[in-house]
Amino acid sequence: MMKSTGIVRKVDELGRVVIPIELRRTLGIGEKDALEIYVDGERIMLKKYEPACIFCGNAENVTYFKGKIVCHECLTEMPIPVTK
Repeated sequence: MMKSTGIVRKVDELGRVVIPIELRRTLGIGEKDALEIYVDGERIMLKKYEPACIFCGNAENVTYFKGKIVCHECLTEMPIPVTK
């Protein structure tokens, strides 16, 4: 359920909207953090981006493997390549 904050912000000439510091602190959004943008009908929703495993979608205990995000569990389940 969405809760109104009573805060209103205008969109600037470049399409930007400032998220008030109180909300950023409450939600743990820091400078340079990435946000995911969702659209639901006429609503725009923002969510702090969390990289997730490309195989299972788990966002915990992830690492990069050959440029892709993989969780520890999926990484340990990968078959070991055979070398000649």
